[in-house]
Order: sequence, then C-alpha cells, then structure tokens
Amino acid sequence: MKKVLKVYGGVLRLVRLLPADTRPYYAKYARENFVNYREVDVSETPLDELYQRAYNHSLWVLKKYSIDESAAKKMKEICFE
Repeated sequence: MKKVLKVYGGVLRLVRLLPADTRPYYAKYARENFVNYREVDVSETPLDELYQRAYNHSLWVLKKYSIDESAAKKMKEICFE
C-alpha cells in the first residue's frame, strides 16, 4: 500500500508541471484511476503492471504538453524499485 501511495504522489507532482488549465482534469483522472486500482484483483493483474501503466501514461501526458521526460525520473525510480 505504501508504494501505491508513493506512485500516486509522484503522479500528482507531475500534474503540477502541467499547464494550469489542465491540472484539475488530470488530478481528477489520477484520483479516479487509483481509487479503481484498489478494486483490482492482484492475482489477475499484478501491481507491477499497474505501476508500469501509471508511468507510461505519465510520460504520454508529459510529451503531450512538451514537458521533458526527465521530470518523471523520480516516478520511474518509485515504480521500478
């Protein structure tokens, strides 16, 4: 559970780098996804796969708004430790 909270915190830190008018949307999107992840059956979908998905989606959003991928370095460390 502690790692999940770290990943969520990492996503929210990345949301702060986005343009101001997009932050509420992505913060809400992240919150809804992490709430849904609580209901995932770990035997069917390993947590590592969910961390990978969160990291990849974060990179996609950063690229969409032309923010350097290096901003997600800490997120990568958390997801793949």
